[in-house]
Amino acid sequence: MILGMSTATFTLVHVIISLVGIGSGLVVAVGLWRAQPLPLWTALFLASTIATSATGFLFHSKTFGPPHVVGVISLMVLAIGLLALYGLHLARNWRGTYVFCALAALYFNVFVAVAQAFDKVPALHALAPKGSEPPFAVAQLLVLGGFVAFGVAAAKRFHPLRPAAHA
Repeated sequence: MILGMSTATFTLVHVIISLVGIGSGLVVAVGLWRAQPLPLWTALFLASTIATSATGFLFHSKTFGPPHVVGVISLMVLAIGLLALYGLHLARNWRGTYVFCALAALYFNVFVAVAQAFDKVPALHALAPKGSEPPFAVAQLLVLGGFVAFGVAAAKRFHPLRPAAHA
Protein backbone atom coordinates (compact mmCIF):
# COMPACT_ATOMS: atom_id res chain seq x y z
CA MET A 1 0.00 0.00 0.00
CA ILE A 2 1.16 3.49 -0.89
CA LEU A 3 -0.90 6.49 0.26
CA GLY A 4 -3.78 4.13 0.94
CA MET A 5 -3.69 2.65 -2.57
CA SER A 6 -2.52 -0.71 -3.74
CA THR A 7 0.89 -0.57 -5.38
CA ALA A 8 -0.75 -1.30 -8.75
CA THR A 9 -3.25 1.56 -8.34
CA PHE A 10 -0.55 3.96 -7.13
CA THR A 11 1.63 2.97 -10.09
CA LEU A 12 -1.27 3.70 -12.48
CA VAL A 13 -1.86 7.11 -10.87
CA HIS A 14 1.88 7.87 -11.10
CA VAL A 15 1.96 6.86 -14.78
CA ILE A 16 -1.11 8.98 -15.57
CA ILE A 17 0.45 11.99 -13.83
CA SER A 18 3.67 11.36 -15.79
CA LEU A 19 1.80 11.21 -19.10
CA VAL A 20 -0.05 14.44 -18.26
CA GLY A 21 3.34 16.00 -17.53
CA ILE A 22 4.80 14.80 -20.81
CA GLY A 23 1.75 15.78 -22.86
CA SER A 24 1.39 19.23 -21.32
CA GLY A 25 5.17 19.65 -21.47
CA LEU A 26 5.14 19.07 -25.21
CA VAL A 27 2.46 21.75 -25.57
CA VAL A 28 4.55 24.12 -23.44
CA ALA A 29 7.67 23.31 -25.49
CA VAL A 30 5.87 24.23 -28.72
CA GLY A 31 4.68 27.40 -26.99
CA LEU A 32 8.27 28.26 -26.09
CA TRP A 33 9.32 27.73 -29.69
CA ARG A 34 6.47 29.98 -30.86
CA ALA A 35 7.20 32.58 -28.15
CA GLN A 36 3.79 31.94 -26.59
CA PRO A 37 3.95 31.58 -22.79
CA LEU A 38 0.71 29.50 -22.43
CA PRO A 39 0.25 30.11 -18.67
CA LEU A 40 -2.42 27.46 -18.00
CA TRP A 41 -0.55 24.73 -19.90
CA THR A 42 2.64 25.80 -18.14
CA ALA A 43 1.01 25.55 -14.69
CA LEU A 44 -0.35 22.08 -15.57
CA PHE A 45 3.05 20.98 -16.86
CA LEU A 46 4.95 22.25 -13.84
CA ALA A 47 2.45 20.87 -11.30
CA SER A 48 2.22 17.44 -12.93
CA THR A 49 5.97 17.21 -13.40
CA ILE A 50 6.59 18.10 -9.76
CA ALA A 51 3.96 15.52 -8.78
CA THR A 52 5.62 12.91 -11.01
CA SER A 53 9.00 13.43 -9.37
CA ALA A 54 7.55 13.58 -5.86
CA THR A 55 5.40 10.46 -6.22
CA GLY A 56 8.38 8.58 -7.64
CA PHE A 57 10.01 8.75 -4.21
CA LEU A 58 7.06 6.95 -2.63
CA PHE A 59 7.69 3.64 -4.39
CA HIS A 60 9.20 1.00 -2.13
CA SER A 61 12.95 0.80 -2.61
CA LYS A 62 15.72 -0.61 -0.45
CA THR A 63 18.39 1.69 -1.84
CA PHE A 64 18.80 5.19 -3.23
CA GLY A 65 19.37 4.53 -6.93
CA PRO A 66 19.34 6.16 -10.38
CA PRO A 67 15.56 6.86 -10.37
CA HIS A 68 15.99 8.80 -7.13
CA VAL A 69 18.92 10.76 -8.57
CA VAL A 70 16.83 11.73 -11.62
CA GLY A 71 13.99 12.73 -9.28
CA VAL A 72 16.23 14.95 -7.15
CA ILE A 73 17.79 16.61 -10.20
CA SER A 74 14.36 17.11 -11.77
CA LEU A 75 12.99 18.76 -8.62
CA MET A 76 16.04 21.03 -8.39
CA VAL A 77 15.67 22.05 -12.04
CA LEU A 78 11.94 22.64 -11.50
CA ALA A 79 12.62 24.81 -8.45
CA ILE A 80 14.97 27.01 -10.49
CA GLY A 81 12.45 27.12 -13.34
CA LEU A 82 9.66 28.15 -10.95
CA LEU A 83 11.90 30.90 -9.56
CA ALA A 84 12.76 32.13 -13.07
CA LEU A 85 9.14 32.14 -14.24
CA TYR A 86 7.07 33.14 -11.24
CA GLY A 87 9.61 34.77 -8.95
CA LEU A 88 11.75 36.72 -11.40
CA HIS A 89 9.20 36.97 -14.25
CA LEU A 90 11.70 35.91 -16.93
CA ALA A 91 13.72 39.10 -16.47
CA ARG A 92 17.06 39.33 -18.26
CA ASN A 93 18.91 35.98 -18.37
CA TRP A 94 16.15 34.23 -16.44
CA ARG A 95 14.21 33.77 -19.69
CA GLY A 96 16.88 31.42 -21.02
CA THR A 97 17.18 29.77 -17.61
CA TYR A 98 13.45 29.08 -17.61
CA VAL A 99 13.54 27.59 -21.12
CA PHE A 100 16.44 25.35 -20.11
CA CYS A 101 14.72 24.26 -16.89
CA ALA A 102 11.35 23.59 -18.51
CA LEU A 103 12.89 21.52 -21.30
CA ALA A 104 15.25 19.73 -18.91
CA ALA A 105 12.33 18.75 -16.68
CA LEU A 106 10.40 17.51 -19.72
CA TYR A 107 13.49 15.64 -20.90
CA PHE A 108 13.81 13.85 -17.55
CA ASN A 109 10.19 12.69 -17.85
CA VAL A 110 10.78 11.47 -21.41
CA PHE A 111 14.09 9.84 -20.40
CA VAL A 112 12.28 7.82 -17.74
CA ALA A 113 9.45 7.00 -20.18
CA VAL A 114 11.98 5.61 -22.68
CA ALA A 115 13.67 3.60 -19.93
CA GLN A 116 10.29 2.24 -18.81
CA ALA A 117 9.38 1.40 -22.39
CA PHE A 118 12.57 -0.65 -22.77
CA ASP A 119 11.78 -2.37 -19.48
CA LYS A 120 8.05 -3.04 -20.04
CA VAL A 121 7.48 -3.36 -23.82
CA PRO A 122 8.50 -6.90 -24.82
CA ALA A 123 9.88 -5.98 -28.27
CA LEU A 124 12.06 -3.20 -26.82
CA HIS A 125 13.04 -5.28 -23.79
CA ALA A 126 14.30 -8.00 -26.14
CA LEU A 127 16.62 -5.42 -27.76
CA ALA A 128 18.04 -4.24 -24.42
CA PRO A 129 17.20 -6.59 -21.55
CA LYS A 130 19.68 -4.97 -19.16
CA GLY A 131 18.97 -1.39 -20.24
CA SER A 132 22.59 -0.81 -21.11
CA GLU A 133 22.79 -2.27 -24.61
CA PRO A 134 23.37 -0.16 -27.76
CA PRO A 135 19.67 0.11 -28.81
CA PHE A 136 18.81 1.65 -25.45
CA ALA A 137 21.80 4.02 -25.60
CA VAL A 138 20.97 5.05 -29.18
CA ALA A 139 17.34 5.73 -28.28
CA GLN A 140 18.35 7.86 -25.30
CA LEU A 141 21.00 9.73 -27.32
CA LEU A 142 18.42 10.50 -30.03
CA VAL A 143 16.02 11.83 -27.39
CA LEU A 144 18.76 13.91 -25.77
CA GLY A 145 19.94 15.26 -29.14
CA GLY A 146 16.40 16.22 -30.08
CA PHE A 147 15.91 18.05 -26.80
CA VAL A 148 19.22 19.90 -27.08
CA ALA A 149 18.50 21.01 -30.67
CA PHE A 150 14.94 22.02 -29.82
CA GLY A 151 16.12 23.77 -26.64
CA VAL A 152 18.67 25.90 -28.49
CA ALA A 153 16.03 26.93 -31.04
CA ALA A 154 13.41 27.60 -28.35
CA ALA A 155 15.82 29.67 -26.24
CA LYS A 156 16.57 31.87 -29.26
CA ARG A 157 12.91 32.30 -30.15
CA PHE A 158 11.22 32.60 -26.74
CA HIS A 159 10.80 36.32 -26.10
CA PRO A 160 7.36 36.58 -24.50
CA LEU A 161 7.93 40.13 -23.32
CA ARG A 162 8.43 41.50 -26.81
CA PRO A 163 5.36 43.05 -28.41
CA ALA A 164 3.87 40.83 -31.09
CA ALA A 165 4.44 41.90 -34.68
CA HIS A 166 1.24 42.94 -36.41
CA ALA A 167 0.62 41.94 -39.99
